[in-house]
Amino acid sequence: MTWLRSAVYNLAFTAWTGFLCIIMMWALMLPRPKMVALMRWYLGTVDVLERVVLGLRFRVVGLEHVPELPFVVACKHQSTWETQKLPLIFLDPAVVYKQELGRIPIWGWFMARAKMIAIERTARSKALTSMVRQANARAQEGRPVIIFPQGTRIAPGVPAPYHPGVAALYGALGLPVVPVAVNSGLFWPRHSFVKKSGTVTVEILTAIQPGLNRKAFMERLETELEAASTRLLTAPGVPGG
Repeated sequence: MTWLRSAVYNLAFTAWTGFLCIIMMWALMLPRPKMVALMRWYLGTVDVLERVVLGLRFRVVGLEHVPELPFVVACKHQSTWETQKLPLIFLDPAVVYKQELGRIPIWGWFMARAKMIAIERTARSKALTSMVRQANARAQEGRPVIIFPQGTRIAPGVPAPYHPGVAALYGALGLPVVPVAVNSGLFWPRHSFVKKSGTVTVEILTAIQPGLNRKAFMERLETELEAASTRLLTAPGVPGG
Protein backbone atom coordinates (compact mmCIF):
# COMPACT_ATOMS: atom_id res chain seq x y z
CA MET A 1 0.00 0.00 0.00
CA THR A 2 2.83 2.42 0.83
CA TRP A 3 4.44 1.78 -2.57
CA LEU A 4 1.12 2.30 -4.37
CA ARG A 5 0.41 5.53 -2.51
CA SER A 6 3.88 6.76 -3.35
CA ALA A 7 3.42 5.93 -7.03
CA VAL A 8 0.10 7.77 -7.19
CA TYR A 9 1.52 10.76 -5.35
CA ASN A 10 4.67 11.00 -7.47
CA LEU A 11 2.63 10.84 -10.67
CA ALA A 12 0.07 13.37 -9.45
CA PHE A 13 2.74 15.74 -8.12
CA THR A 14 4.73 15.67 -11.35
CA ALA A 15 1.65 16.17 -13.53
CA TRP A 16 0.20 18.95 -11.35
CA THR A 17 3.50 20.82 -11.05
CA GLY A 18 4.25 20.54 -14.76
CA PHE A 19 0.75 21.67 -15.67
CA LEU A 20 0.90 24.72 -13.41
CA CYS A 21 4.39 25.70 -14.51
CA ILE A 22 3.19 25.86 -18.09
CA ILE A 23 -0.17 27.55 -17.66
CA MET A 24 1.05 29.93 -14.92
CA MET A 25 3.99 31.40 -16.83
CA TRP A 26 1.98 34.60 -17.15
CA ALA A 27 2.34 34.96 -13.36
CA LEU A 28 5.97 35.97 -13.90
CA MET A 29 4.62 39.31 -15.10
CA LEU A 30 2.64 39.89 -11.90
CA PRO A 31 3.94 42.19 -9.16
CA ARG A 32 6.28 40.10 -7.00
CA PRO A 33 3.97 39.93 -3.92
CA LYS A 34 1.12 38.53 -6.02
CA MET A 35 3.40 36.04 -7.73
CA VAL A 36 4.73 34.89 -4.34
CA ALA A 37 1.17 34.49 -3.07
CA LEU A 38 0.44 32.28 -6.09
CA MET A 39 3.52 30.15 -5.34
CA ARG A 40 2.37 29.82 -1.74
CA TRP A 41 -1.06 28.69 -2.98
CA TYR A 42 0.64 26.06 -5.13
CA LEU A 43 2.60 24.74 -2.13
CA GLY A 44 -0.67 24.59 -0.20
CA THR A 45 -2.19 22.39 -2.91
CA VAL A 46 0.83 20.08 -2.68
CA ASP A 47 0.27 19.81 1.06
CA VAL A 48 -3.35 18.79 0.43
CA LEU A 49 -2.13 16.19 -2.07
CA GLU A 50 0.22 14.75 0.55
CA ARG A 51 -2.54 14.54 3.13
CA VAL A 52 -5.05 12.90 0.80
CA VAL A 53 -2.81 10.51 -1.11
CA LEU A 54 0.06 9.77 1.29
CA GLY A 55 -1.64 10.32 4.62
CA LEU A 56 1.31 12.61 5.43
CA ARG A 57 0.68 15.59 7.70
CA PHE A 58 2.84 17.94 9.72
CA ARG A 59 2.79 19.83 12.99
CA VAL A 60 4.80 22.85 14.06
CA VAL A 61 6.08 23.11 17.63
CA GLY A 62 7.57 26.29 19.11
CA LEU A 63 5.95 29.05 17.06
CA GLU A 64 6.20 31.23 20.16
CA HIS A 65 9.98 31.32 19.61
CA VAL A 66 9.70 33.17 16.29
CA PRO A 67 11.07 36.73 16.79
CA GLU A 68 10.03 39.88 15.01
CA LEU A 69 11.18 40.23 11.41
CA PRO A 70 13.77 40.13 10.03
CA PHE A 71 15.63 37.03 11.24
CA VAL A 72 17.61 34.07 9.91
CA VAL A 73 16.27 30.50 9.99
CA ALA A 74 18.88 27.71 10.25
CA CYS A 75 16.99 24.55 9.37
CA LYS A 76 18.07 20.92 9.31
CA HIS A 77 17.81 19.53 5.79
CA GLN A 78 16.75 15.88 5.53
CA SER A 79 14.40 15.88 2.58
CA THR A 80 12.80 17.79 -0.27
CA TRP A 81 9.80 18.01 2.04
CA GLU A 82 10.98 21.00 4.10
CA THR A 83 11.82 23.04 1.01
CA GLN A 84 8.10 22.92 0.22
CA LYS A 85 6.85 23.57 3.74
CA LEU A 86 9.10 26.33 5.08
CA PRO A 87 7.43 28.95 2.81
CA LEU A 88 4.10 27.92 4.38
CA ILE A 89 5.46 28.33 7.92
CA PHE A 90 7.49 31.52 7.35
CA LEU A 91 5.87 34.15 5.15
CA ASP A 92 7.80 35.17 1.99
CA PRO A 93 11.20 33.78 2.99
CA ALA A 94 14.40 34.30 1.03
CA VAL A 95 15.85 30.81 0.77
CA VAL A 96 19.54 30.19 0.13
CA TYR A 97 19.75 27.64 -2.69
CA LYS A 98 22.25 26.15 -5.14
CA GLN A 99 22.60 28.26 -8.26
CA GLU A 100 22.23 25.21 -10.51
CA LEU A 101 18.64 24.79 -9.31
CA GLY A 102 17.89 28.17 -10.82
CA ARG A 103 18.72 26.76 -14.23
CA ILE A 104 15.66 24.51 -14.18
CA PRO A 105 13.34 25.85 -16.91
CA ILE A 106 10.34 27.84 -15.68
CA TRP A 107 10.76 26.87 -12.00
CA GLY A 108 14.13 28.60 -11.91
CA TRP A 109 12.55 31.72 -13.37
CA PHE A 110 10.03 31.77 -10.53
CA MET A 111 12.84 31.39 -7.98
CA ALA A 112 14.69 34.36 -9.46
CA ARG A 113 11.53 36.47 -9.67
CA ALA A 114 10.78 35.66 -6.02
CA LYS A 115 14.23 37.06 -5.11
CA MET A 116 15.60 33.95 -3.49
CA ILE A 117 19.34 33.77 -2.69
CA ALA A 118 21.27 31.83 -5.32
CA ILE A 119 24.88 30.84 -4.57
CA GLU A 120 27.56 29.11 -6.63
CA ARG A 121 29.00 26.68 -4.10
CA THR A 122 32.19 26.05 -6.06
CA ALA A 123 33.11 29.75 -5.81
CA ARG A 124 33.70 29.49 -2.03
CA SER A 125 34.77 32.93 -0.71
CA LYS A 126 33.01 34.73 -3.54
CA ALA A 127 29.91 32.66 -2.83
CA LEU A 128 29.94 33.71 0.84
CA THR A 129 30.31 37.37 -0.11
CA SER A 130 27.49 37.14 -2.62
CA MET A 131 25.25 35.28 -0.17
CA VAL A 132 25.76 37.86 2.58
CA ARG A 133 25.10 40.72 0.16
CA GLN A 134 21.87 39.15 -1.12
CA ALA A 135 20.73 38.13 2.36
CA ASN A 136 21.28 41.64 3.70
CA ALA A 137 19.18 43.08 0.86
CA ARG A 138 16.37 40.60 1.55
CA ALA A 139 16.50 41.27 5.30
CA GLN A 140 16.26 45.00 4.59
CA GLU A 141 12.97 44.19 2.87
CA GLY A 142 11.72 42.68 6.14
CA ARG A 143 11.88 39.07 4.95
CA PRO A 144 13.18 36.03 6.85
CA VAL A 145 16.30 34.42 5.39
CA ILE A 146 16.44 30.61 5.38
CA ILE A 147 19.67 28.63 5.19
CA PHE A 148 20.41 24.92 5.55
CA PRO A 149 23.60 25.02 7.66
CA GLN A 150 24.84 21.59 6.56
CA GLY A 151 24.43 22.57 2.92
CA THR A 152 22.70 19.46 1.65
CA ARG A 153 20.23 16.74 2.63
CA ILE A 154 21.49 14.57 5.49
CA ALA A 155 19.68 11.40 6.58
CA PRO A 156 18.25 11.40 10.14
CA GLY A 157 20.79 10.44 12.77
CA VAL A 158 23.77 10.75 10.42
CA PRO A 159 26.47 13.22 11.56
CA ALA A 160 27.66 15.85 9.08
CA PRO A 161 29.63 19.09 9.44
CA TYR A 162 28.04 22.51 9.68
CA HIS A 163 29.29 24.85 6.95
CA PRO A 164 30.52 28.44 7.53
CA GLY A 165 27.70 30.12 5.59
CA VAL A 166 25.35 30.31 8.57
CA ALA A 167 28.11 31.86 10.72
CA ALA A 168 28.79 34.40 7.98
CA LEU A 169 25.13 35.46 8.00
CA TYR A 170 25.03 35.58 11.80
CA GLY A 171 28.13 37.78 12.00
CA ALA A 172 27.36 40.07 9.08
CA LEU A 173 23.62 40.65 9.46
CA GLY A 174 23.43 41.04 13.23
CA LEU A 175 20.07 39.28 13.31
CA PRO A 176 18.65 36.51 15.55
CA VAL A 177 19.17 33.01 14.17
CA VAL A 178 16.25 30.63 14.69
CA PRO A 179 17.28 26.94 14.73
CA VAL A 180 14.65 24.63 13.24
CA ALA A 181 14.73 20.83 13.58
CA VAL A 182 12.72 18.40 11.45
CA ASN A 183 12.24 14.66 11.16
CA SER A 184 11.04 14.70 7.55
CA GLY A 185 13.70 12.22 6.46
CA LEU A 186 11.90 9.47 8.38
CA PHE A 187 8.90 9.88 6.07
CA TRP A 188 10.40 11.23 2.85
CA PRO A 189 13.96 9.85 2.57
CA ARG A 190 16.34 11.47 0.12
CA HIS A 191 16.77 9.59 -3.17
CA SER A 192 13.78 7.38 -2.29
CA PHE A 193 10.68 6.70 -4.36
CA VAL A 194 8.68 5.60 -1.30
CA LYS A 195 7.08 8.15 1.00
CA LYS A 196 5.49 7.09 4.30
CA SER A 197 2.36 8.24 6.10
CA GLY A 198 2.41 9.87 9.50
CA THR A 199 3.05 13.31 11.00
CA VAL A 200 6.25 15.23 10.35
CA THR A 201 7.33 17.42 13.27
CA VAL A 202 8.89 20.82 12.71
CA GLU A 203 10.39 22.14 15.95
CA ILE A 204 11.29 25.82 16.19
CA LEU A 205 13.90 26.38 18.89
CA THR A 206 14.73 29.49 20.89
CA ALA A 207 16.42 32.13 18.75
CA ILE A 208 20.15 32.70 19.16
CA GLN A 209 20.55 36.42 19.64
CA PRO A 210 23.35 38.44 18.02
CA GLY A 211 26.59 39.03 19.93
CA LEU A 212 28.28 35.65 20.22
CA ASN A 213 31.66 35.05 18.63
CA ARG A 214 31.82 32.69 15.68
CA LYS A 215 32.99 29.64 17.64
CA ALA A 216 30.42 30.04 20.42
CA PHE A 217 27.62 30.56 17.91
CA MET A 218 28.48 27.49 15.86
CA GLU A 219 28.82 25.31 18.94
CA ARG A 220 25.47 26.42 20.32
CA LEU A 221 23.69 26.04 16.97
CA GLU A 222 25.02 22.55 16.35
CA THR A 223 24.47 21.37 19.93
CA GLU A 224 20.87 22.55 20.08
CA LEU A 225 19.90 21.45 16.58
CA GLU A 226 21.42 18.00 16.92
CA ALA A 227 19.80 17.45 20.33
CA ALA A 228 16.38 18.43 18.96
CA SER A 229 16.88 16.28 15.86
CA THR A 230 17.67 13.27 18.04
CA ARG A 231 14.50 13.85 20.09
CA LEU A 232 12.43 13.98 16.93
CA LEU A 233 13.52 10.50 15.90
CA THR A 234 10.93 9.20 18.35
CA ALA A 235 8.37 12.04 18.14
CA PRO A 236 4.63 11.28 17.90
CA GLY A 237 3.57 10.25 14.40
CA VAL A 238 6.87 8.77 13.19
CA PRO A 239 6.67 5.51 11.18
CA GLY A 240 6.47 2.58 13.55
CA GLY A 241 6.04 4.92 16.53
